[in-house]
Amino acid sequence: LFELSTFFQALCIFFKLLRRRDGGFDRRVCVLVLGDIGRSPRMQYHALSLSKHRYNVTFVGFLGKNDTKSELHTVIHTLLRLPVGPKILTYVTKVIIQSLQLLLVLLRMEIQSHILMQNPPGLPSIAVAWLVSVLRGSRFVIDWHNYGYTIMALSHGQRHPVVRLAKWYEHFFGPLASHNLCVTNAMKDDLQKNWGIKATTLYDRPAAIFRETPLKLQHELFMRLSDAHPQFRSEGSEEVKVEKTVFSVRDLTDDTVTLRAGRPALLLSSTSWTEDEDFSILLKALEEYEGFVKGGASLPSLVCVITGKGPQKEHYRKLIDSLQLEHVKICTPWLEAEDYPVLLGSADLGVCLHKSSSGLDLPMKVVDMFGCCLPVCAVHFNCLHELVKHEENGLIFRGSQELAEQLKSLLSDFPSSEGRLGEFRRNLRTSRGQRWDDNWDQNVLPLITTP
Repeated sequence: LFELSTFFQALCIFFKLLRRRDGGFDRRVCVLVLGDIGRSPRMQYHALSLSKHRYNVTFVGFLGKNDTKSELHTVIHTLLRLPVGPKILTYVTKVIIQSLQLLLVLLRMEIQSHILMQNPPGLPSIAVAWLVSVLRGSRFVIDWHNYGYTIMALSHGQRHPVVRLAKWYEHFFGPLASHNLCVTNAMKDDLQKNWGIKATTLYDRPAAIFRETPLKLQHELFMRLSDAHPQFRSEGSEEVKVEKTVFSVRDLTDDTVTLRAGRPALLLSSTSWTEDEDFSILLKALEEYEGFVKGGASLPSLVCVITGKGPQKEHYRKLIDSLQLEHVKICTPWLEAEDYPVLLGSADLGVCLHKSSSGLDLPMKVVDMFGCCLPVCAVHFNCLHELVKHEENGLIFRGSQELAEQLKSLLSDFPSSEGRLGEFRRNLRTSRGQRWDDNWDQNVLPLITTP
């Protein structure tokens, strides 16, 4: 009995130590993503917004190239990546090891007033973050970007045991959060109706770095890209007093930059090369576009740039290499973080092939494109209308043939700004909504500051 009493006393002391607060408790927030920090822009924006309001941010995740490490008040705790092995063994081992690793990281850091976590991925981070919040008296906030089980279902099918377990897991632990954010009103309604979760919609908004790119910066980027990608190089004789790319000319005597009158149109898409984006749609549309040009249509040549990294990239690279295209050039560069918004702001038209696994989230890439006043052709899914307004800031298509016809229609007046493409760009310039900072201050800051 004495030993049992001693054990409970020690346990009480342990819990008191876990919950012991100091003067800086209210100004500390942990931002958690069980993924690559550099590929989690929304969570980076959360961290930066918190820092701007003088919160001390601890960012937990896998450290990639594009992180917020240099920003004031941000400390990064890096999680270790696990080796790849047989699928079932990997799932089990990964969950166990990541649970222990995450639990250790969260318990060893200073006590946080809030833990703000991205979902997905949520296995095992939702359960671990909730447990730590209970133990330490922190408020637990989930930012719902999608449902993890719907992403798993793309490769395993809805009835796979792992998918069904993941669905149960999200349904069980999701409602335990103190507050919830989500990316669309459609998701907000679904969380309320099917999960019993009351969420605040925080639409993605472009950061200030996403804007139309001045001609001089366009040319500098085109020159850098031309070193590795011949699609950007100017063909023919080189004049001594000018510097050329396929898109632009710089006069070395007075340093002025102009766009070439007969330049190709710059078509841009970005991707993580995953199952929820079928790039065969774009490749077939480009083949049809090639046929329009060869058939005598008055259309510009195309340079199609597809940026990003991911598991299916090599598969599509082989398909691209097999295409016999004369008037369409395709390249798949990986851009540095600072170059991506510059390229978006230099493009003539964006293409989005993101199909939401749940039908409830919106593509961040389109948000960034709109920040650069770049019109978009996007593949249809249920809640896309919350972002892309058909015939206003872009067009929505359902297949490769419809996309090809849209490319033909939008580029028929290129490079003139008087056609539909120019009209969409003007609409984007005049209808700019809130930027991320104002949106965050209005919707998230009250959740953090309210006792």
